[in-house]
Amino acid sequence: METVVLYTIHCPKCNVLEKKLQGKNIKFKIIDDEKTLIEKGFASKNFPLLLVDDKLMEYTEAVAWANGKEN
Repeated sequence: METVVLYTIHCPKCNVLEKKLQGKNIKFKIIDDEKTLIEKGFASKNFPLLLVDDKLMEYTEAVAWANGKEN
């Protein structure tokens, strides 16, 4: 089973991706703690970020990945 982590700042794109994951019944963990995001070096990144196993994806790639998953 894949490990899925959503790094979010609860922006509109973040909310869209979160709803997409929920709609596809993909189990995921949310990390939205600003200190954690800074420690991971994500402070200057475009959010949301989705980590699937060891692959980090930005919004467009993450949505495409989720769209490819079956319910």
